[in-house]
Amino acid sequence: MTFGPLVSTQWLADHLGEKDVKIVDGSWRMPGQGAAIDNYNEQHIPGAVFFDIDAIADRQTDLPHMLPAPAQFATAMEALGIADTDRVVVYDEKGLFSAARVWWTFRMMGHEKVAVLDGGLPRWLAENRPVTAEKTIPVQTTYTPRPQPALAADADAVRAALSGGDTVLDARSAERFAGAAPDPRPGVRSGHMPGAKNLPFSNLLDGDALKPAETLAAIFTDAGIAPESRVITSCGSGVTAAVLSLALEVIGSRAHALYDGSWSEWGKETHDNDLFPVVADVEE
Repeated sequence: MTFGPLVSTQWLADHLGEKDVKIVDGSWRMPGQGAAIDNYNEQHIPGAVFFDIDAIADRQTDLPHMLPAPAQFATAMEALGIADTDRVVVYDEKGLFSAARVWWTFRMMGHEKVAVLDGGLPRWLAENRPVTAEKTIPVQTTYTPRPQPALAADADAVRAALSGGDTVLDARSAERFAGAAPDPRPGVRSGHMPGAKNLPFSNLLDGDALKPAETLAAIFTDAGIAPESRVITSCGSGVTAAVLSLALEVIGSRAHALYDGSWSEWGKETHDNDLFPVVADVEE
């Protein structure tokens, strides 16, 4: 049986404590909203470790939480007690927000046995399942990454997609996509890439979890995404784009990549508009 891309709370409850099942709290908050690790320290699923996407990241760039180098990722996973053969279950405090980004990062490193907890911590708590404030003490492991570069896209790949007929799908809100709302990060323009399509990640959610697969398939079809389309997902900084990527995986699509730099890179005010063109549907 294939593991992932989603597992139920019942599945995790049934397998809690098994040696090769590793639980990861991948919670992250937008700047100015406090530190997600504070909630982890107060309550987490027993045995869970915290995956800090801002720390397990490329620190040589000014772009937020860009993919770490494989060696850096491996070192971090070994310290968290995660082996490349483990079954990894990722959740976050909001239900589905940043857990998909952590899921995608594992997939980028060639970790096939990784899944997102359907409904996340909110569903786990609503079902009165156990949480703890007890610190998890990881046992050092060995981790061998097997990078999958086809799952990531850079700016050149985005340009090629926009000019070549592939789909660039933006997970930001309709207001930010249209340029009607300012970007929350300073020094970043409002609007979107010319030719990109908009599918706010929240449209894929039913409360704390993804909508059923058949509903997701219909949503992608309504957004103009054919089942055989190659899709590059994007968002503000590469977090909620992964929700689109996860949903594509759930409906059986494998032809997708995530633009890691996303709008934080493309929308920079210092960029040449010929190389990084921006359009807005409303006057700024």
